[in-house]
Amino acid sequence: MREESLLTIPEALLGQGARAGARYVMGIDGGATKTLAAVLDLDARTVRLALAGPSNEDAVGARAAVDALLAVADTALGRAGIDQSQLDAAVLAVAGTDTAAIANQVRVARTDAWIVVNDVVGAWAAGTGAEPGVGVISGTGSNVFGVGGDGRAWRAGGWGHVLGDEGSGFWLGVNSIRAALSDRDGSGPPTALGAAACEFFDQPSIEALAAHVYAKPLSKGEIAAFAVRTAELAGNGDAVARALYERGAHELGEQIVAVINHTGLRGSFPVSLIGSAFKAGPIFIEPLSAAVHGVAPQAQITVAEMEPVGGSLLLAARACGRHEAIPPPELARLLDAAVAAL
Repeated sequence: MREESLLTIPEALLGQGARAGARYVMGIDGGATKTLAAVLDLDARTVRLALAGPSNEDAVGARAAVDALLAVADTALGRAGIDQSQLDAAVLAVAGTDTAAIANQVRVARTDAWIVVNDVVGAWAAGTGAEPGVGVISGTGSNVFGVGGDGRAWRAGGWGHVLGDEGSGFWLGVNSIRAALSDRDGSGPPTALGAAACEFFDQPSIEALAAHVYAKPLSKGEIAAFAVRTAELAGNGDAVARALYERGAHELGEQIVAVINHTGLRGSFPVSLIGSAFKAGPIFIEPLSAAVHGVAPQAQITVAEMEPVGGSLLLAARACGRHEAIPPPELARLLDAAVAAL
C-alpha cells in the first residue's frame, strides 16, 4: 500500500516573500450545493462576495463545475470593481474526489495565479489559520486534512457519496431513509424517521419515498438536507437517529485519528470542524470529540468561526507573501458581515 499523501500544499501557497504592489486576492469555496467567491482588498480590508450553484465535479461534471467557478469569480471581480489583470492571486478550493481536471481547465482559461486545491485544504486553512492542525469538513460530503509541525500533510476520506462521505449530511440523510425502510419492513428497530422523511420530501408513504429517490432522482444536496430533521429527532430522544450520529462520529473520528498519526501532530493543536452537519451540536460533536481525545487528549476541538472561503483567501494572501496583512479574526468578521448582506 502506498504511503504517500493524497494531498499536499502547492509550493505556490507557501509564500516566498511579499510581492510589491500585491493588493487583491480571491478565494472560492466550491461545493456540491453552492459556490461562494470572495475578493479581498488587502489594503482597504474590504470583501466582495458572489454566490452561485454547485461546482463539485462529482455532482455536476467537470465542464459544468468549471463554468460555475469562472462565472462566480467574474461576478465577484465585478462587484469588487476590478478586472482579472488586477488580481494578484486566486485560490479555488473545490469539493470532489479529484480536482485535477478542474485545475487544468481553470489554468487554461485564466493564469497560473489561479490555483485549484481540494476544498478540505481551504477548510483546514480557515479553521487553523493555515497553521499545524486538522480541518474536518462535514457538509453535504465529508473530508479530513491536516498538516503537522514539520509540514507533513495527510488526507483521509473524501471519496465521494458512493464510496465514502462518512458522517456527512448526505451519509446521515441516506442512512436515515434506510433506517426508515428497515423499520417499515421489520428488519430494524422502530423510529420516527419514516414519518419525518415522508413529511420532509412530501411523499404519502415510505414506500413512495423509496420510489421517489430513484425516479426523480434525489440529488446529494436534497438527501443531505434531511439530516436537519435527523438531528431534531436525535435531540428529542429517537434512539435510531441518535445511533446514526454516534456511528457517523465514530467513522469520521477514525479518519481524524489517521490524519493525526500520519502528520505526527502531538500535544495541543487545533481540530477545526467545518460544515453544516456540525450544527447538530453535542449529539454529533461529543462522540466525535471522544474518539479524537482517545488518541490526542490535548487536541483543541472547536467549530470553525470563519467561513470556509476565508481559508482560500488566507492561502491566496500567502501565495503573494501578504498573509500577515489581515488577522484571521478580522477576516472572519468581514466575511460574516458580507455573507449576512448577500
